[in-house]
Parts: sequence; structure tokens; C-alpha cells
Amino acid sequence: MSKPSSPSENLILHSDRLVKTYKKKTVVNQVSINVHQGEIVGLLGPNGAGKTTTFYMFMGLIRPDSGNIYLNKTKITRMPMYRRARAGVGYLAQEASVFRNLTVRENLESVLEFTNTSKKERREKAGKLIEEFNLQGVEKSYGYSLSGGERRRTEIARALITNPKFILLDEPFAGVDPIAVEDIQKIVYTLKQKNIGIFITDHNVHETLAITDRAYLMFEGKILMEGTADRLAEDEEARRLYLGKQFRLERYTVEETRSELPVSGHDNPAT
Repeated sequence: MSKPSSPSENLILHSDRLVKTYKKKTVVNQVSINVHQGEIVGLLGPNGAGKTTTFYMFMGLIRPDSGNIYLNKTKITRMPMYRRARAGVGYLAQEASVFRNLTVRENLESVLEFTNTSKKERREKAGKLIEEFNLQGVEKSYGYSLSGGERRRTEIARALITNPKFILLDEPFAGVDPIAVEDIQKIVYTLKQKNIGIFITDHNVHETLAITDRAYLMFEGKILMEGTADRLAEDEEARRLYLGKQFRLERYTVEETRSELPVSGHDNPAT
């Protein structure tokens, strides 16, 4: 059994030659991906490319037929999701996951109820995240009454309360309007500043490449190419097979500060 990583060590979440076959069709074929702490990595590709299956293997929802997933040198391939979370790999679903009948503060504190923390420590930790994500105005509001932006910020704050080293974001830009997209991009950049590794899969290629440091492009079950957003955007084959010949990359510009996250009560209502 490998030794646990030291607190100061920069971790790597990575896969080694993942393979998954359904009904004799290989949907993921020898896929190797690595994500370092403090970087934002995208997983892109057309429908049927195998990216969702690959992403779900990182999450722990699907087991590969062969190949492995590691957190540094520790094999986590067969770990269930809750054990991966304890090891430092968090997950944020595309679907709403806020507890509807709990307040925002209760949503955050509930995650820590089964940990070795006192009530005072739980309140202090939740309070810091409420302030950081500008949720003071809805701290006592129930989950069912939150707007779309407030709900998403609550979910991300809740994911951070256990101090993850990595967060997997499943379709974070799906079905949201441009203002909400900018909100999510700001939050993702804030996570990067906290030295959290971000692994994103999303069909919205413009929004994803705008924020990623690197991205993997899958096609027909394999990694077609990997590199910076600029490299993918300029690659002729990537344009021909996925991005489109007229694709233009617009990178996210960091001009915002933490205090400029949308204030509760002034973002977009839930739909």
C-alpha cells in the first residue's frame, strides 16, 4: 500500500489506459488523463466520443474493464464515491443537489455533522464560506426558495466545506444564461486560486475552453489531442472534427475580485 501524501505535496489525479466496453463496442479506449492541483482541465468531445463514460469512471460511478485511476500513487479505481470524497476528490453534479428543506447555513453545516468537528467549528467554517460566496443575504433561506445562481453558489460552497483537493464539475455551464456563465467562471477561477484541481466536462466548448489551462479532446473513444486552449483552437483536425472551422477562442479575463461575486438576491431566478 502506498504511503499517504504529505500535506505540502502537490497531488495529481490521473488515469492510466482506461478501457470500457459495452455490448462488444469499446467506448473508452486506452484513455490516460492527468489533473494537477491548482489547474483547470477540460474534457471535451462530440456526442458518443466517450467523455461522459470517462468522467463517470473518475467519479466512481462506472468501473473500467481495464486500466486504473490514481490519486498520486494510491489506486482509487474501485473506491466508491464517498471514499473518494474522503480522500479529497469532490464532485458537483449538473442537477440541483441543494437540500431543499434546509437553509443555506444548514446545507453547509450538515456536511460536517458526521465528522470529528464541534458545533462551534461547524458554524465558523460555514460562516466563512457564506461570506466568501456572498450568501449572507440568503443564509436563513430554504433551498427551495433560492435563485439559480444562489443555489449553485451554495452547492459549490458545500463542496468546499470538506477541503477537497480536486473537484469534478459535470456540465457546469449547461442550461445557464450568459450572466450565470460568468458567475461560474469566476467561482472556478477562485477554486484554482485555492490550489484545487478542477476537472470539467461540458458540451459548451466556448465557455469551457475560455477557463481551462489544458483540455483533452476525445473522439471515437480515444484522446484525439491534449494541450492548451490555444493549441486546440488552432489545430486543424480539432476544428474539422469538433470545434468547427469558424471557431474563435475567447479566453476568460481575470479582472474580478472575490468581492465582486454576485450579491444574493440580484442574480438570475431559478427556472
